Parts: sequence; C-alpha cells; structure tokens
Amino acid sequence: MTTVTNGVNVQALLDAREVLKGAPEAAQFTWRATSTWRDGVHSTTTVKDFFGLGEEHNHKTESVFEADHPAVFAAEDNGITPIEYLLVGLAGCLTAGVASVAQNRGIQLRSVSSTVEGRHDIRGILGADSDVRNGFTDIKVSFSIDADASQQEIEALVAQSQKRSAVFDALTNPTDVTVEVL
Repeated sequence: MTTVTNGVNVQALLDAREVLKGAPEAAQFTWRATSTWRDGVHSTTTVKDFFGLGEEHNHKTESVFEADHPAVFAAEDNGITPIEYLLVGLAGCLTAGVASVAQNRGIQLRSVSSTVEGRHDIRGILGADSDVRNGFTDIKVSFSIDADASQQEIEALVAQSQKRSAVFDALTNPTDVTVEVL
C-alpha cells in the first residue's frame, strides 16, 4: 500500500464532521475582516480573529491585505483591486479542496495549479451604463493537475472540490449582505 502525502489531515476533517453532526451550534463560524481607508481608493484590510466552535480564536499570524486600483484608473496601484480578491479566494478554496479530496481518495498529487479569470465590464461601476452589472459577467477556472490518477479521477477531484467550496457557493448563490453605518 502506497502512502499518500498531500499534507492534508483528512482524519481530523472527518472526525470534525462527525462531531459537528451532533453539535450544529459549534459549527457556526463568523469570519472577520477590518478595513481602513488610506487615501484615494487605497485601503488596508486586516484579518486576525474569528469566532467558531463556541469561542473566539486568533489566527497564528495577522494577515494584512492592500487594496487599490491600477494606474489605468488614475490610482496609485498599492494593491490588487477588491474584485481580484474574489478570484484569489476562489482559487485558494478550490485548490485546497482538490488537495483535501485527493488525500481522502488516496490520490498522490505532484502539482496543482489554476488560473482564475473574471470578465468584468467596468461601465457598471463607473455609472456609464445602468444596464451593466457592477460585478463579474462570468468567471472561468482552469486547472492543471499532475497526479497518480486518471483524467476521470482528476475531473472528479475538481468536481468534488467545487461542490464543497464555500467561496464557489458564495459566488454562485445569493448571499444576504447587510450594510450598516455605526
């Protein structure tokens, strides 16, 4: 028997799934990001803590993200655009899912890479055409996976990753968003 070493502790995930089946209140997580305006359209967003398993937690390290717009939008280009962060989140979530599913199915990965492209008609956000939506018109994800598996098995890895992806779900299904001023 060959040992698969994709670096995912699948047993811990399966154990958590079983525990949370009997304790749905513990499965309620609140993820947080705090953003501060800098200048122009530049902002800095920090992610450091979250709530889950019935209590507050801190990430091992605080993560800081710079968001801005490129020079072609008459901005300073101090970071990627906020809408590009959606692409980052989708790529990261789907890639993590591929690794997890492969580990669970005993498939050794050698490499996984993806390209995520979102087409965006910016006339909407500029107010140039009220019939154009503000967000992406479509997103395409292309994977390149080298693994000890058939093409059909690799396609099944990607399909299962997509099925379980929180980011894919958030982008493809309506999510209630409340905005308030304190």
